Amino acid sequence: MMTIILGILEEGLVYAIMALGVYITYKILDFPDLSVDGTFPLGAAVTAAGIAGGFLSPGSALAVAFLTGALAGCITGLIHVKLKVRDLLSGIIVMTALYSINLRIAGKANLPIFSKETIFTNDFLFAHVPEALKPFTTTLILLVLVLVCKILLDAYLQTRSGYLLRAVGDNEALVTALAKDKGMVKIIGLAIANGFAALAGSVYCQQKGFFEISTGTGTMVIGLANVIIGTQLFKRFGFVKSTTAVIIGSIIYKACVSAALLVGDLSIGGWSIPVTASDLKLITSVLFLIILVLSPAGGKKVKSHA
Repeated sequence: MMTIILGILEEGLVYAIMALGVYITYKILDFPDLSVDGTFPLGAAVTAAGIAGGFLSPGSALAVAFLTGALAGCITGLIHVKLKVRDLLSGIIVMTALYSINLRIAGKANLPIFSKETIFTNDFLFAHVPEALKPFTTTLILLVLVLVCKILLDAYLQTRSGYLLRAVGDNEALVTALAKDKGMVKIIGLAIANGFAALAGSVYCQQKGFFEISTGTGTMVIGLANVIIGTQLFKRFGFVKSTTAVIIGSIIYKACVSAALLVGDLSIGGWSIPVTASDLKLITSVLFLIILVLSPAGGKKVKSHA
């Protein structure tokens, strides 16, 4: 049971970093950014290539992954703002391009780094972490990373730039009235959001020990589900910050997916259908649909920013 709980926490915390980015685009900017499906594996590709090649340390790989994701987010923003391409299409264009770019960076569709040091497996941890804590090391490291991301994002949203970011999602005319470039504010928001997505991809790669080109498929759906679950569950609790709600929502969502996989068999009208790990994407889609249907907002953005 402890192994299952730790697995849920680890998966939930990894995707919580990505969900913080989706929170920016979905809840704040009201921007359906599908480029997240490309920037998540982009972070993993950069990390795997850098660590396998020996020119990036596990820690520096996190920073480089964030910066490359932010660059991809900037490109999405520039296509939308400067070239006047619709928001949805801008994300699709970048997501599609990143598939090939990720393959070029990694060199192949699957790049393992099992034998390399990562933030979860290295000589420092082996030497200094007590034996009793070793089963919880990965979870604790992930928790620290998520808390750092949350604190930094909360701090940014309290700055002048952060207030402008929230204003763009609510009332673009207000930003223009303040003599600020609303397009540039959108680009900054998309850069930060995709930076978080790529950072999550880097953490995922180091946790799993490999890069796989298909890891980004459905990332946006998972992120949206995390955001909607968290914000809907805690919308009546004013003392819970939206970023905290998103993180908790990510863990709850992963718990629901794990519970569905643990059921083993699904009985419908007397028919027994076995549920296996290969059905993960199907389960993800069905759960997301249920969440949208049960959500009071029906999956539509509610313009209220804490």
